[in-house]
Amino acid sequence: MTIKRKKTRQIMVGKVKVGGTAPVAVQSMTNTFTQDIPATVAQIKQLEKAGCEIIRVAVPDEEAARAISSIKEQISIPIIADIHFDYCLAIAAAKAGADGLRLNPGNIGSADNVKMVIDCAKDYNIPIRIGVNAGSLEKDILKKYNGVCAEGMVESAIRNIELLTTHDYLNIKISLKASDVLRTIAAYRLLSSKTDFPLHVGVTEAGPLYPGIVKSSIGIGMLLAEGIGDTIRVSLTRDPAEEVRVGYEILKALQIRQHGPEIISCPTCGRCNINLFDIVERVDRALSANTLPIKIAIMGCLVNGPGEAKEADIGVAGGDGTGIFFRKGKVIKKFPQEQLVNVLLDEVEKLTKRKGLKGSKD
Repeated sequence: MTIKRKKTRQIMVGKVKVGGTAPVAVQSMTNTFTQDIPATVAQIKQLEKAGCEIIRVAVPDEEAARAISSIKEQISIPIIADIHFDYCLAIAAAKAGADGLRLNPGNIGSADNVKMVIDCAKDYNIPIRIGVNAGSLEKDILKKYNGVCAEGMVESAIRNIELLTTHDYLNIKISLKASDVLRTIAAYRLLSSKTDFPLHVGVTEAGPLYPGIVKSSIGIGMLLAEGIGDTIRVSLTRDPAEEVRVGYEILKALQIRQHGPEIISCPTCGRCNINLFDIVERVDRALSANTLPIKIAIMGCLVNGPGEAKEADIGVAGGDGTGIFFRKGKVIKKFPQEQLVNVLLDEVEKLTKRKGLKGSKD
């Protein structure tokens, strides 16, 4: 099955193409104080290593806005300034070199303020993401719909789109986020039917690791499966690098993008007499930064392992003191069981170097 993506307008966030036929981009957001330039740069570099393609930073004051200039000089990916309420901070961030602005035009003041931000964005040729959140809808919309709902979120988005397009500004991306998965899905579906601007997809305030992964996988995954979404961000109360990892796993599961190895492993049963949990964890950690698009099997049964994992490019299985390495289900060699991890990682490294890609030892 091939997912047919909705073709949206294409914009540029720095050097990253968003929308149109461009790949779905994976974003994250720093949780450092943006004013702390060394800490923010260090975190962004870790996110770059994890595969993050666009990074957003909070801009609560002018010091944070000014810091963008120094931060940008030291990183390789586009940086988006997250603005709330103060239009002056949007202008300051743009002048400091931000590659994009995230704001809600409806909450930064008068029509004149909105126009000044738009004029500045035009001057610097940077996009604006209209960020609609369920928790901050306009009072009249809340009254009209008697509370938060998908229709109200979309009405807010359309209203804010019109604030920008009235000034002939079309360099726009939109997000509609709620912590409620079904409401988020409904809102994006409705907006996607009404506009061709690129959409940034995510479930906001998704929570700690496991609930956050589940909510994001369902919400983002269902929308992507329907062809909706041009950039994604998985929101977790966790290290932002985990957000990037989960984002790519969602894309891999839907066969939208292959970033790094995909590990398949059996859930174990009474036939397994090796510590498969430990082996899988060790391989997973070792390959976390590897970019080779390959399917790897790690199986706990010598008899059924290769057969059950025929779709894997390469794999290992072990039991009774013996390990085997197989390729497309065909056993290539046997070796002592304690060498399972090393044999597999060596094979991955050989393939990585052959492809000229970023390996786990880089």
